[in-house]
Amino acid sequence: MTNPLLAPSSLPFQLPDYARISDDDFREAIEVGMAEQTAALSAIASDGSAPTVDNVLSAWEHSDATLKRALHAFWVAKSADRNDARDAIEQEFAPRLASHSDRILLDPDLHSRLQALRDAADTGEVTLDEEDSYNLDERLREFRRNGITLDNAAQDRLRAINSRLAELTTRFEQLLVAGRNAGGVLVTDEDELAGLSEEEKERLRSAAAREGREGFLVDLVNTTGQPVLDSLEHRGLRERIHRASVGRGTGGEHDTRPLIIEIVRLRAERAALLGYENHAAWVAEDGCARSSAAVAELLSRVAPGARLLAEREADDLQGLLEEMNPSARFEPWDWQFLAARLAARRAVDHDALRQYLEFDRVLERGVFAAATRLYGITFHERPDLVGYTEQTRTFEVRESDGSPLGALLLDAYTRPTKQGGAWMTSLVDQSHLLGDRPVVTNTCNVPPPTPGSPSLMTWDSVITLFHEFGHALHGLLSDVKYPSRSGTNTPRDFVEYPSQVNEIWAWHPELLQDYARHHTTGEPLPQDVRNRLLASRTEGAGHATFELVSAMVLDQAWHAASADELPQAPEQVEGFERVALESAGLWFTLVPPRYRSTYFSHIFAGGYAAAYYAYLWSQVMDADTVAWFRDNGDLGRGSGEHFRRRLLARGGSVDAMVAYREFRGADPDVGHLLERLGLH
Repeated sequence: MTNPLLAPSSLPFQLPDYARISDDDFREAIEVGMAEQTAALSAIASDGSAPTVDNVLSAWEHSDATLKRALHAFWVAKSADRNDARDAIEQEFAPRLASHSDRILLDPDLHSRLQALRDAADTGEVTLDEEDSYNLDERLREFRRNGITLDNAAQDRLRAINSRLAELTTRFEQLLVAGRNAGGVLVTDEDELAGLSEEEKERLRSAAAREGREGFLVDLVNTTGQPVLDSLEHRGLRERIHRASVGRGTGGEHDTRPLIIEIVRLRAERAALLGYENHAAWVAEDGCARSSAAVAELLSRVAPGARLLAEREADDLQGLLEEMNPSARFEPWDWQFLAARLAARRAVDHDALRQYLEFDRVLERGVFAAATRLYGITFHERPDLVGYTEQTRTFEVRESDGSPLGALLLDAYTRPTKQGGAWMTSLVDQSHLLGDRPVVTNTCNVPPPTPGSPSLMTWDSVITLFHEFGHALHGLLSDVKYPSRSGTNTPRDFVEYPSQVNEIWAWHPELLQDYARHHTTGEPLPQDVRNRLLASRTEGAGHATFELVSAMVLDQAWHAASADELPQAPEQVEGFERVALESAGLWFTLVPPRYRSTYFSHIFAGGYAAAYYAYLWSQVMDADTVAWFRDNGDLGRGSGEHFRRRLLARGGSVDAMVAYREFRGADPDVGHLLERLGLH
């Protein structure tokens, strides 16, 4: 056997043997994995013996061993290190994997086998523990939500829709990445880079050289706001960068608008076929929200206050702009620059702050240190374990008694082959049934160090690192029977909650004093600066909340609209956006949404369609949990152990809100979030 993916890895923690895996191996293993699962599930469906936990639920969990091994290894490598071969594999298999899923979820014999086990449990013939019962009920619910009760003609149409959507969303992501790479702004006059440090200029020069170009290349990131706009003094260059960002996907060879129109129409048709009012209603039912009305109610509570806060911040920035340039008109490309200047005047100079935020120290003395204090786990780098790129670092994670818990792969630095943003994925799901320890990844887009200089982070990047590591902890600290219910396999509007909680430790005074040290002198961040940084936590909250809620409203608008309300031509997309935002009182030209539709990967390529609200929904639980930590031991083992065992360890093995109530003793109180945002 020459394909390393066709059998469990012999490496520690079953880490995929990326040093031996070729792109052809991915293709073969996915093919074999689908065939193996089809055969295994057919055996379950045709089994004439009495249904049991072992011959139904456990057998089901074993059925996709090869397929899951192949897909986990592939998605990690594809997202972080794209090439033409991997793009081709994704494009080939996306519709085939959708069809594979449909074959499972539309198989009446499989559904009958699950129902037979439920009936046997209800009559007392079979005993189910809590995890067995929840797993069984969730599988039955998945069949119902995905069309098992439809007639043959409707099921055929459903299969066609799912296959086409897989093609379209794959194409959207590929166009988006290509457009982002092509949309970088080339600067040939170094004087236009006033405000940037020499290290930053060198990074931009290296980016241009990488593309075989002379000058300085400002690469774009996924969001509307571009980090470099915090510092650039040249107003004309700021405008060019902003326009390049918001103009992505609106024309030319990277136009994503035709894809958007077809995607939303197909999603609307599928929802109607399944008996739902719209795609938003179908998605909400599967989350903690349970209904799109509940989502709308939360957004309506936050949106007006966010608008008011943003307008107040705009007034302050307008005053600063008039001081600097009395004749200038306030434009969106001025906001970040002015906000950084105002923050420096009021509290913190973020350019100066970067000198104290060296990546490795933030990681070890901040992110890892918080986890050790809370959960007792420690992190030990393993240079002998090769990741999916040369830049990937592998850490063995150990319990407080030294026993192995799992592994973390960290891929920190930006590169052209990596998609934008930051994310966590799972390579091996923790499972007592299979005896597997967790292996998770954290992928970020921090600027790489330049020769002779370390990688210095913005404060936003520090928060992102803590956030993504919160996802990693959710995977690492999982303690469940079934791999399909492990770690972050929870409702979409719950999955962001533990990661947002983990952000609070970035602000912890003791940790901050240790990890924020000058990269050359080693001096800690001065006490007065630390105090001002801590006091500035709500600085810019209006802008941040407004752009986030605007994107959430856009997502809901696309997925709650009826067919006759949706655009029919690419040139109507921008108009649809404006009407949606105006209707919600969120049309504010100075603050565009965090993502415009044309580069909204979360909803048109990722798993957040009609679920981007999850970030706000999770913030409700996050703010409530922060209040709990404040009252129950702060950054200590006692509070950490309770949070770990009662919530993080449960993964998706029980209803998410049941786990929350067991941890908190009550439902989350939205008042804590409103207070945090200054809206209470």
